[in-house]
Amino acid sequence: MTERNDKVAGLLRELSAQFLAREANRTSLITVTHANVSADLKKGTVFISVLPTSAENAALNFCKRHRGDLREYLKKNLATKSVPFLDFEIDFGEKNRQKIDELLRE
Repeated sequence: MTERNDKVAGLLRELSAQFLAREANRTSLITVTHANVSADLKKGTVFISVLPTSAENAALNFCKRHRGDLREYLKKNLATKSVPFLDFEIDFGEKNRQKIDELLRE
């Protein structure tokens, strides 16, 4: 990734986290762990972790339902010509890291 892609991905992560903190209900904690953008900045993926883990599917569906609202929020707050089309995924890398930490503590 280029420096520009890294900056856009970082801004995408920050702005997505702000949006979800404002819009999400308080039944689960949705944390944006990181974001990726394609080389042409047309597609992006936002990775999230959810507590409790039993609410992951509901939180992922919530995020996907509000993609349009997030895109409008990004248009207002992201200083680029075009805003990437977004997708959301559960961050399994973070889940695996937490499981390894838990096993090491035992």
